[in-house]
Amino acid sequence: MNIKISMSSPDLTDADRQAVIDVINTPILSMGKHTPAFEKTFCDLTGAKHAISVNSGTAGLHLCVRAAGIGAGDLVITTPFSFVASTNVLLFENAVPVFVDIDPRTGNINPELVADAARNIEKYLPRNTQHATRSTLKALLPVDVFGQPADMDAINTIAQERGLTVIEDSCEALGATYKGRQAGTLGDFGVFAFYPNKQITTGEGGVIITDDDKAADFMRALRNQGRAPGDTWLQHTHLGYNYRIDEMSAALGASQMVRLEELLSKREQVAAWYESRLSEIAGVEVPFVESNTTRMSWFVYVIRFDKKINRDEIAKRLETRGVPVRPYFLPIHLQPYMVEKFGYREGDFPVTEDLGRRGLAVPFSGVMTEEQVDTVCNILHEEMKRQ
Repeated sequence: MNIKISMSSPDLTDADRQAVIDVINTPILSMGKHTPAFEKTFCDLTGAKHAISVNSGTAGLHLCVRAAGIGAGDLVITTPFSFVASTNVLLFENAVPVFVDIDPRTGNINPELVADAARNIEKYLPRNTQHATRSTLKALLPVDVFGQPADMDAINTIAQERGLTVIEDSCEALGATYKGRQAGTLGDFGVFAFYPNKQITTGEGGVIITDDDKAADFMRALRNQGRAPGDTWLQHTHLGYNYRIDEMSAALGASQMVRLEELLSKREQVAAWYESRLSEIAGVEVPFVESNTTRMSWFVYVIRFDKKINRDEIAKRLETRGVPVRPYFLPIHLQPYMVEKFGYREGDFPVTEDLGRRGLAVPFSGVMTEEQVDTVCNILHEEMKRQ
């Protein structure tokens, strides 16, 4: 029997669709009541004082960079094993991302290397910035990779010792917990994102959470073309952006947040099906969940192959047989524009490069059936035996 398998699929209900239709049937499609209602769901979930919704996770991270006062020449320690947005938001402000390598088990930033970089920043600077005239270390930007929180207590200890801001990129980790605490609440700022393959979706969208009153007011102004509290319709105190979320997206997000526990649980079930089947396939390594992760929020399901196995060849054969797959991640430092700008080379971050070569995301979503998971695993097993 031919079973169609998608790389990912949003989990939408009739109630979700009706929430969007209800907005469309009104004249208020932006800056209405649904945006603050959506934001409140995040304050309720996380206990944060402020939630600021925006039109993407990238926009949210960028506003955090602005709120942290990060500017030209400033240094921010971050990870090369991530989606490019976590680095791009620094480049938007002409700041310098200072990469350190990652934990080989989780793929999250290595806090021991973060500590060393904070103490000895010069030896971690990119080649093309080692003689920069301004090199102020301002912040740390860890990423909760694939839905697993970074080791945030260790990272915050470093930040407190050095007086650094912590921007937690939780765009892949909504609902995850670290030592019982919600992802996104573990730094000065946290950011979630809602692309269609995420735990909840708004189509496009994101939310910033923080307890910082001043920063929250500033970011709300920046998302709305720099219009600060007290400004009239065409007054703009700050240089800002159109980073607003629309009312249709906010309504969809609020509807999805009602079902967050269900959505997370369904993803956990699919991950469990995968683990039980893939653990029996020689040469395949299933995701590692750290003991500090008291709840994994499954964003994607990324397997790793033994080094002797040609990942790309396996991927081609899976695609030919109707199983869509994606390499995860391509290292940021080896992206063409990063090589050109900073002079990075292969070998600079060996753990990141190793996981980038061996990692493969298999089809994953909360709406996958056990039969679909069986199909993916059986085909993978057959192709592995052909190696």
